[in-house]
Amino acid sequence: MRTMRSTKCPWAFLGVAGALVMLVFAVHVFMVPILPSSLDFFGAGHGIGKPRNVLPGVGVVDSRLSGQFPSDSYGAVTYRGAPWKAEIGRWLAGCDAGLSVVNITEFIGTKRCEQDCNGQGVCNYELGECRCFHGYAGKRCEEVQKVECNLPSSQEWPVGRWIVSICPAHCDTTRAMCFCGPGTKYPDRPVAEACGFKTILPKKPDDPKLTDWKTPDPDVFTTNKSKPGWCNVNPEDAYSSKVKFKEECDCKYDGLWGRFCETHVECSCINQCSGHGHCRGGFCQCDSGYFGIDCSMPSNYSVAYGMPSWLQPPMNLPDSSINVKVVAKKKRPLIYVYDLPAEFDSHLLEGRHYKFQCVNRIYDDKNRTIWTQQLYGAQIALYESILASPHRTLNGDEADYFYVPALDSCLITRSDDAPHLQMPRDLRLRSYHTLEYYRMTYDHIAQRYPYWNRTSGRDHIWFFSWDEGACYAPKEIWNSMMLVHWGNTNTKHKNSTTAYWADNWNYIPIDRRGNHPCFDPRKDLVLPAWKQPNPAAIWLKLWARTRNNRTTLFYFNGNLGPAYKDGRHEDTYSMGIRQKLAAEFGSTPDKQGKLGRQHTANVTVTYLRTEKYYEELASSIFCGVLPGDGWSGRMEDSMLQGCIPVIIQDGILLPYENMLNYNSFAVRILEDDIPNLIRILRGINETQVEFMLRNVRQIWQRFFYRDSILLEAQRQKRLFSEEAPWSVEVSKLDKVDDVFATFIQVLHYKLYNDPWRQGVLQRKETGLPDICSKAS
Repeated sequence: MRTMRSTKCPWAFLGVAGALVMLVFAVHVFMVPILPSSLDFFGAGHGIGKPRNVLPGVGVVDSRLSGQFPSDSYGAVTYRGAPWKAEIGRWLAGCDAGLSVVNITEFIGTKRCEQDCNGQGVCNYELGECRCFHGYAGKRCEEVQKVECNLPSSQEWPVGRWIVSICPAHCDTTRAMCFCGPGTKYPDRPVAEACGFKTILPKKPDDPKLTDWKTPDPDVFTTNKSKPGWCNVNPEDAYSSKVKFKEECDCKYDGLWGRFCETHVECSCINQCSGHGHCRGGFCQCDSGYFGIDCSMPSNYSVAYGMPSWLQPPMNLPDSSINVKVVAKKKRPLIYVYDLPAEFDSHLLEGRHYKFQCVNRIYDDKNRTIWTQQLYGAQIALYESILASPHRTLNGDEADYFYVPALDSCLITRSDDAPHLQMPRDLRLRSYHTLEYYRMTYDHIAQRYPYWNRTSGRDHIWFFSWDEGACYAPKEIWNSMMLVHWGNTNTKHKNSTTAYWADNWNYIPIDRRGNHPCFDPRKDLVLPAWKQPNPAAIWLKLWARTRNNRTTLFYFNGNLGPAYKDGRHEDTYSMGIRQKLAAEFGSTPDKQGKLGRQHTANVTVTYLRTEKYYEELASSIFCGVLPGDGWSGRMEDSMLQGCIPVIIQDGILLPYENMLNYNSFAVRILEDDIPNLIRILRGINETQVEFMLRNVRQIWQRFFYRDSILLEAQRQKRLFSEEAPWSVEVSKLDKVDDVFATFIQVLHYKLYNDPWRQGVLQRKETGLPDICSKAS
């Protein structure tokens, strides 16, 4: 009855009501893009009633884009060959990221350092502060530190308890590295780890040798030809078998090559110092006037002699040497990269005890590139691409994003390296060590720079490369965007999943970590792990294998747990998922000689390593993507060999899964459905299979760090007249989007779909069409 009476209200009231309705409609149509509905991307708000699995931007994409760029039957919109989620693909397709070119004024550093850092460091001309080499400190790098190799000695442990840097010979206390030292024929020859200690021979033929860490081995100094020596062994005599040498001794330190470390070679540095310096064991010693971790940043003392290529003239150089400004054409999004104190990056590279640790390449005796299989090399690859990119800016006031290049891939692999890197003594956890390391990085940038406090870090980007990603990020930085290799949303696996105790984060104090998940798909991004370029696989175009040449229905090769020979002994390894798969479909006998309950001819589930691994992936239709101690490289292996990924890890996102439409090129199987795996795969019809294989072929390079590899190819080409096989094959690839290009596209989409930025970002200067403004 109330409704009937309301119809008798005055016409004036109806007019007012109608005007209000029109006003609300206008606000909805024209103001939605600048209201805070998509702040979720940077953790600024969660939106009342919005499902947690819905990406920001849903429902606010302009209808014109929906009509112009319709989605396929899987709900994907193709942009630059990739099947994106509909709202993202439509925005990118209608507002091409390549259009965002702007003129930016770059400020070139003018602040000198006292005494030019005494030749023991590199001056940061932006701050007027020294970045000192490993083992040096002080305002002018005038202090020589004493970084010990050994922990305190005792009667039981004559040279101290075991640690990677343990040294019974000569310790270089600027780097905590062990060498033969003065008085030997080869004083600079390393005596790394087991080399300097007695070897315990096995009691059984198949048992491994052990090291007696309590008993130094004086024979490494011997000149007696009947004993296996090291420090006085002439390489020519050893190669011709005239003398014996200790086989446990090795050339583990970077910058040395040959069985007896007789050849000095190039070390691994970020961007190999950009042609403006030389690599000093991992630390770039820059030419006069240049600075930065890769010597790519010019000062006003160097710009007159040439500009780095990434600054891209036109430029305006005033006559005065004060307040030098350079006007350069750049591309949005603009990324400011912090030049951190050396303990957060360069020292970790310079002081590493194993040359393969955390880097994606080393150099051989002819200074040719050797790509490593170090999965954590992705952090270095992305860092190098950002530093050399036209998206980089030196002007923090113009930046859209701020990249914090703390190298956890180096730190966490080095937590046992030397006494000065000791983990927090109360927990002895590498995860806790990394948390403290990132918190100190946060303290530095929040106190020394103005940018963090402007947005509470929402526009900052951190890379967590380790197995479980950003689970142990300190609470202070959780507003930021996290780059990880494994997107555990903690919806199913709510605690630490690693079987390795030192990486477990469950025991980190709540006041340090806070109560955040490991991954938030609204703001974070999963990036592919590093995979070395394989010339043969590229030449054979394994990713392009057609359905007819793929005869194996399902393939998985990897550690299958304690039931198998050499399997991880922990039941918690892989959260038990690999073990369940093997119990059902194992194609190789376990320790008891049993195959999987449902083993079948065209399904391979094995722990046996094979030299034909890539060939076998490329001969399969579906390939398993299962966790290890967190992420593994199986997703990348599948994509790079053109195999449809079958993901079995509930609540855990894979690379770009919150951005790309995975239904278009991958299959997800619930952990509880593992017994039904083969039945489910056989139920996918041939049309669907062909569709997914075609999408995998289109986007495989988005899982490949092509940009970083080509940067190295250019450096090698300048040094040698002929190219290496990997360089030739990678250079032949179609110039389509790789990991870095995809990363930039994601940032670009987020930039224009994050309303709190609108006061900073002037769209008129970017030249974006009106439809983009409406769509954002």
